[in-house]
Amino acid sequence: MIEVDDLGIRFKMEKRRRSGALSFLLERSQNRQRSPREFWALRHVSFTVERGDTVGVIGRNGSGKSTLLRVIAGVYPPDEGKVSIGGEVSTLFSLGAGFQTELSGRDNIYLNGIMVGLTKDRIEELLDVIIEFAELGDFIDMPVRTYSSGMRARLGFAIAMHSDKDIVLIDEIMGAGDVAFRQKAEAEMSRIIGERTVILVSHNMSAIEQFANKAIWFDKGVIAGMGEPKKVVEQYLAASKVKKPPPDKEDWAVA
Repeated sequence: MIEVDDLGIRFKMEKRRRSGALSFLLERSQNRQRSPREFWALRHVSFTVERGDTVGVIGRNGSGKSTLLRVIAGVYPPDEGKVSIGGEVSTLFSLGAGFQTELSGRDNIYLNGIMVGLTKDRIEELLDVIIEFAELGDFIDMPVRTYSSGMRARLGFAIAMHSDKDIVLIDEIMGAGDVAFRQKAEAEMSRIIGERTVILVSHNMSAIEQFANKAIWFDKGVIAGMGEPKKVVEQYLAASKVKKPPPDKEDWAVA
């Protein structure tokens, strides 16, 4: 379903530039121009995801988790290695991505449906189901820029779960919302396990252990651990020198 072979993603890091005249004079006085630094967000990453797997991706902020999802979604092309996808991928939703904020929630449902290849008729079949699931009420016809992070999360999760695509990518969109919505989201995740392939980024270790059949731990852009979720979670927490809180103390699946 998904094969990642020696993947590398490189970014250029440029410091904030001085004014043009000052930069020119300084560079001329030094008789050189500074080249931008390179930063490898991912390096030598290899793994396979089988059809029907739910893979939990864990690691500290900045470890490469979201970058990986963007590669699988086709946002970033590999700088090294290759990624083979055997199936259709849903739009990647996170708290900061996936929507055109000047459009309404309803228009974003249509837009994202078209982007992942759904026909207009199919979108209209799913429209009421998505709106009801997202629990946005009259806000569905308001610009997404007016939504709270929780409202965006609910809409993103609803679209992802009802997109009919083989591979679902979830990043940072499942921690917001009240208890009732979290329970509904949990039930929906349980429903699709085994039916679709899910890549779930989360800081909630209980969610990883509950839903994933495989876990990947990233540290500074490389895979630090991979395998059975409980074991990988224990390795990650031990390395982070933190204790796992009780399930009722964790924010559900926040990445």
